[in-house]
Amino acid sequence: MGDNVSGFEHISTDDLRERAVDLARQRWDVRFFWKLLGLIPAAEAAAGNTNASEASVAQASGLLYEALSAESDPNVQEAMRPVYIQYLVDHDAAPETQNQNE
Repeated sequence: MGDNVSGFEHISTDDLRERAVDLARQRWDVRFFWKLLGLIPAAEAAAGNTNASEASVAQASGLLYEALSAESDPNVQEAMRPVYIQYLVDHDAAPETQNQNE
């Protein structure tokens, strides 16, 4: 952590979480929320809650799937296409060929 953390040591974790989440909401800081989603399973495991860690991963992926499924605008989905492709390329997931007439 940086040098600007003085003054926070006497604030409860609950209050810090509330302040950070409120600020992120005001700023529409999706990256912060995404970071939290990524860190929660590791924090659960570090706290000794391995079952909760696995559940957190399942919940996060379920929330994302639900959000993507709820978005029915084909133009938005098409705009997201390069992101999906890049992710698959980055993780060496070769495209499966399928019959275009199906």
